[in-house]
Amino acid sequence: MDPIADMLTSIRNAQAVSKETVEVPFSKLKFGIVKILEKEGFIEKIEKKGRGVKKIIEIKLKYEDKKSAISYLKRISKPGQRIYFKSQGLKPVRSGYGITIISTSKGLMTGREAKKKKIGGEVLCQVW
Repeated sequence: MDPIADMLTSIRNAQAVSKETVEVPFSKLKFGIVKILEKEGFIEKIEKKGRGVKKIIEIKLKYEDKKSAISYLKRISKPGQRIYFKSQGLKPVRSGYGITIISTSKGLMTGREAKKKKIGGEVLCQVW
């Protein structure tokens, strides 16, 4: 199974029932993704908890007037089919209201940052 897709599905499901927090198993990649979501204002707060193999990421979800801050969250590149883009191929998501999270040789970043730095990479997910 795909751990990133599992994390995104957990976030989607928690928002569907208006949960305050979600806990997902820790990995550096997942932590990097939720850090970007926090920086861009889609998630209220994230915390690393636990030690060793019992590490988890606690994600505090963001709501505005009882409506979720994230209306769309989709995994693009999957283990069975990887999707890569050059920097010229990166387009704004939802006219600049959404973000694309990209794994580049310089680390995880949004599509906007990657285009600015002229770096391509694997498109992990899109959020708006």
